[in-house]
Amino acid sequence: MQLSEAVKKRIINLANARNMNLHALSLKAGIPYSTLNSFINGKSQSPKLVTLLHICEGFGIELNEFFTDILFTDVEED
Repeated sequence: MQLSEAVKKRIINLANARNMNLHALSLKAGIPYSTLNSFINGKSQSPKLVTLLHICEGFGIELNEFFTDILFTDVEED
């Protein structure tokens, strides 16, 4: 699996587990909804690391916890 696809799936899985939609996540993360939506819908390839950090803050998790998932076991470069 491509790294960007794994990141996208992880965000979606975490949002679903918390019963959050993208709008609620963008508010909690303090990032524009359009930024998050563009990545999830494939209009942009991958978020900046600082954006991913804010997304993790929106979920109430640490960055290392984000990557502690089976999705990242065999990722490939985009």
